[in-house]
Amino acid sequence: MNTSINRRDIVRERIGNAIALLVLILIGLLALMGPSGLLAWSDQAAQLEDHKQRIATLEEERAVLANRLELLDADHVDPDLASELVRRDLNVAHQDEYVVELEPLH
Repeated sequence: MNTSINRRDIVRERIGNAIALLVLILIGLLALMGPSGLLAWSDQAAQLEDHKQRIATLEEERAVLANRLELLDADHVDPDLASELVRRDLNVAHQDEYVVELEPLH
């Protein structure tokens, strides 16, 4: 009877060790290949660089728009910009100006 208890204890211990080993292997695989694992770091680094470039581009566009907004301030509008916008958006010209239409080059 003593040997059967010892065998049961040995079997339970081996099963417990096997389960613990499987859990450790699973954790190791997730650390290596998971969404934030070692293999995903290079992809995330590339995405980070793309996002940094996009942010830099958007900041440049924002600076251009802020400058145009400042030039169109209601208290002191830049006359050249106002004239350019009126001519472009409303398709108008002064009486003493000529409009020359050019055909697009193919």
